Amino acid sequence: MCSVINDYIEKIISNTEQGIMNTEKIKNIKFDLKDRVIDFAIRILSFSAISLFLFSSCQKTEKYSDIPQIEFSGITKIFTPNNIVDKVVLKIAFTDGDGDIGLTQNDTLPPYDYNFFIKYFEKREGEFVEVVLADFSFNARIPILTPEGRNKSIKGEIQDTIIINTMSVYDTIRFETYIVDRALHESNIITTPDVVTK
Repeated sequence: MCSVINDYIEKIISNTEQGIMNTEKIKNIKFDLKDRVIDFAIRILSFSAISLFLFSSCQKTEKYSDIPQIEFSGITKIFTPNNIVDKVVLKIAFTDGDGDIGLTQNDTLPPYDYNFFIKYFEKREGEFVEVVLADFSFNARIPILTPEGRNKSIKGEIQDTIIINTMSVYDTIRFETYIVDRALHESNIITTPDVVTK
C-alpha cells in the first residue's frame, strides 16, 4: 500500500508546477521560498521556485496547535565571487493544526499584506539595533498552503533568501521572525543566532 501511495505522490510532483495537492495523504511539506527580488522602492518575493517534498500517510498522523509554531532550522551565508557575504538563507520549520496559512494574490491590504515578518538587526558597539530602511520591508508573503481534504494539519520548512547591507561598517547581524495565519494567530517569535558577515 505504501508503494502505491508513494508512486501517486511522485506522479503529483512530476505533473504539477504549482504544488496543487488534492489528497489527505500528504502530511509533511517542505517549501523552498527562493529568489527574493529586491527593489528598494518595491519589495517582491517570488514563490515561483517553490519545491515540495511530500511524504505518504504511512507515517503516523500528528496533531498540532491551530496557532502556528515555528523553530529555527538554520541560516546559510551566500558569498559573492569576491568572497563577500551579500545574502543569507533563513530557514524555519513550522507546524499549523488547521493549515490556514497563506495569502492569495488578492490579499494586498493590512492585515493581509504580509504573513512572514522579519526584523533585521546589526550589532553596533555591543548592542543589537534594528535596521529600518525607508520604503522597504524585510517582511514576506507566504502563499496559500492549506491542504485539501479533512486533515488540514501541515508541517514544513520555509527558506527565505535575504539580501544584507554590504555597505554597513558592522559585521554581525541577526534576525527576529514570526508568521501569522489567516485567522491572524501569531506564532511564537524566534531569534536567530548571530551571523558574522565579514
